[in-house]
Amino acid sequence: MADTKPAASRPGDEQQSPSSDPATNSSAPEQSLVVRSQTQNAGFFSRFRYHLFAAGFAFLLSPFAFLWPGQSPIDPKNYAERTERVLKTTPLIDGHNDLPWQLRIELHNRIYDGRVDFTKRLLGHTDIQRMRTGMVGGQFWSVYVDCDTHQQHFEDPSWIVRDTLEQIDVTRRFIDEHPQHLQYCDTAACARKAFKSGRISSMIGIEGGHQVGGSIASIRQMYNLGARYITLTHNCDNSFATSASTVAAGGPDGGLFKLGYEAIREMNRLGMIVDLSHVSHQTMRDVLSVARAPVIFSHSGAHSVEPHLRNVPDDVLRTVKKNGGIVMAVFVNRFLKMKDPDQATIHDVVDHIFHIAEVCGWECIGVGSDFSGTPYVPIGLEDVSKFPDLVQLLMERGATDEQVRLFVGENILRVWSNIEQRARELQAAGEKPVEEEYEGRQWQKGMKDSPWMLRGSRQKAIDAGAADRPYMFNVDNKGKHNPAVKNV
Repeated sequence: MADTKPAASRPGDEQQSPSSDPATNSSAPEQSLVVRSQTQNAGFFSRFRYHLFAAGFAFLLSPFAFLWPGQSPIDPKNYAERTERVLKTTPLIDGHNDLPWQLRIELHNRIYDGRVDFTKRLLGHTDIQRMRTGMVGGQFWSVYVDCDTHQQHFEDPSWIVRDTLEQIDVTRRFIDEHPQHLQYCDTAACARKAFKSGRISSMIGIEGGHQVGGSIASIRQMYNLGARYITLTHNCDNSFATSASTVAAGGPDGGLFKLGYEAIREMNRLGMIVDLSHVSHQTMRDVLSVARAPVIFSHSGAHSVEPHLRNVPDDVLRTVKKNGGIVMAVFVNRFLKMKDPDQATIHDVVDHIFHIAEVCGWECIGVGSDFSGTPYVPIGLEDVSKFPDLVQLLMERGATDEQVRLFVGENILRVWSNIEQRARELQAAGEKPVEEEYEGRQWQKGMKDSPWMLRGSRQKAIDAGAADRPYMFNVDNKGKHNPAVKNV
């Protein structure tokens, strides 16, 4: 229907009356007839309906378009492109790599003599070139030292603590030697910042409580030196707990020992991450029953998938979920396929990952390769360059991009942040450092004439067999050093 309301002429209007003869219309008022569409002001939808219909039709014709907010569509079956997009925006953080051990046994910790260029392709599992190819965003470097087979008891003298200090030293020096690629980090926030700057965050983990000499004070010092997790045991018992290897060899599963409970208390207070890979199943349960912060398994699998004692049982997985911790999936052949380890493949790793996610949730699964530590790795995961292949296979098996983001890095960063926050809370509440020691600890006896602070101390020292006098430096009665005088 036309709108017949007269309207005043506007600039540029050229309408005239039906008759063009000015003589016959000189006395008639000038009016214009303006015709408008009825739908001219019908609203946004009417004006853009054809655009909306076209967009909707195009979407229906493209049911395979995978959309990420603010980015171009990706075919959900283009796993390589999806993987690249995820790993460019979320740091892939591996929970366990033993390259520092290779520095020790191959180079004797000498990294400046030019024998090795870590930015070029090397043998073995790890170098910076392949880390870049594998889109690694962060790495926990293990400062592992063997259990001392000469020790009959964990209180026997050993060089393990010295060797651990040397491993921390060489790891820090290795990181500092490659500032364009690596950045040492001791907080979760630093790991995120390093990733944004294009560098691989590099953290330190100690693989075994034996490496702190059965001393809670040593735990504090290792934290001060930059270590951020301690695996409670390696392949030997220590003053804290029972190892999985002890149970595998037919020994009893004594779980967490008395001093171990105190060690967990202090690690939670410090913000030192408690790592339960390598411990016995009862130790896992005991720790989770008292932990006041999340725990991690830096490199372990699912026991229900493969019943190796190094893997995590389902009941423990369910407790880890309640604890807010994380299990970082391991790549070690014999943990994946006990009967035929040589036949282990990348698909077996994915089986473990999906089982852990099914029982514990995608919020408690991560990456824990054990590259450069284990001599045998699965087919398809031969070195650090292969991480994207693992991510692609997860996607092919049905993992969403968000689940993959949790798996590769968001989970461990969240868990670590929560551990840091819990430590701040405990310290703010005034909790003091733990001072407990191993019950069988032997202390120095002192001298009977030491400047004792308390009454009774001198007599206790005498009763304990304290020395009569200090070291005399072989001084004879003439006031000269004389090796023949045995008055020490």
